[in-house]
Amino acid sequence: MASRSFSVSPVLLLKQMSALGGRHWWLSFLLWIVMVGPAQAATDLRVAIKDGVSRVQVGSSTNAIVRNSAGQQVGELEALNAFTAQGGGSSVAVGNWRSNQLWIEPRDNGYVWIGDRWYRGRTKIIPKGQGITAVNYVDLEQYLYSVLGAEMSPTWPQEALKAQAVAARSFALNKRATSANALYDVVNTVNSQVYKGLDTEAQGTHMAVNATAGQVMTYGGQVILAAFHSSSGGHTENVEDVWVQPLPYLRGVADYDIGSPVYEWTKSFSVGELTGKIGGVGTVRSMTPERTTPHGRVVTMKVTGDRGSKRLTGNELRSALGLRSTLFTVAPTGSSFLISGRGYGHGLGLSQWGAHNLAAQGTDYQQILTHYYQGATISQTN
Repeated sequence: MASRSFSVSPVLLLKQMSALGGRHWWLSFLLWIVMVGPAQAATDLRVAIKDGVSRVQVGSSTNAIVRNSAGQQVGELEALNAFTAQGGGSSVAVGNWRSNQLWIEPRDNGYVWIGDRWYRGRTKIIPKGQGITAVNYVDLEQYLYSVLGAEMSPTWPQEALKAQAVAARSFALNKRATSANALYDVVNTVNSQVYKGLDTEAQGTHMAVNATAGQVMTYGGQVILAAFHSSSGGHTENVEDVWVQPLPYLRGVADYDIGSPVYEWTKSFSVGELTGKIGGVGTVRSMTPERTTPHGRVVTMKVTGDRGSKRLTGNELRSALGLRSTLFTVAPTGSSFLISGRGYGHGLGLSQWGAHNLAAQGTDYQQILTHYYQGATISQTN
């Protein structure tokens, strides 16, 4: 029998949830998830949930088979219990089972627990450095059920959600083909696209994914890098003005995001706050843009203080100051600096708020996609 750790047990979490939503809440939820799932699986995607950590808790909603790297069954996890997975040199261990890698495969279409959430599919635990990486192998369409709810509100118009579904599917397949590594295809954060398992699935996300099943954006017969962002602040950008490589389908176009909560924003910093956040120039005296994109995004900014000056990129400033985008101007106002900006995100490809507003006006998802991905076409993968 494997040793167990109950510090963050799935069964405890479900009991806590049931106290909020009724005695049989979790059974109803899992039943709903099963009923709205697709009839059959297709393409597996490898998503890193925990990467290079010292340990992680894993489990299953049903009894789960534990397999070694040769595919042999070495044990079985009991349902609704959390087990500690950890590394040890070139091997990994889940409880008392050890191998150079371990699989956790739920029986009866169960769900896996990784860290602090439920996920569809199965789990692979792999050694990495001095720690381990937990990878969720999940059907692409089921993965999208969660991504849509994490990246866009499930209550938004269906045509906007459908556009997001096609974009997210394209993005995942492009990354899988161009930048996957030996362990995984994508991560579960904004560095790829946000994925939170069952937490962010909803009826609206299921409907949009199922309605566009297998659809991707292609250019020249290849699945595109379907970049997307929250709001551009009025106009998206040509990709080479923000990133490096020019791509014919990521062209700047008029956005329809006016009226979004992030269309315009301001942030004020005292001289002392700004000096502390930027550092290296003494007390900040001025901030002067040296290079901007055609639509005003800061590429480089010269920051001058009483002890010198330095050049920072727009992205460095965005990170240091916690800004929503690099589309901003800076104005001194006595003892402070006022930053006035627009939009949220890098401003490339699909604007989510633009898609929302277009869908609300009756524009269908095909028109939304071909507007934001110039010259790309919608294709079917299966």
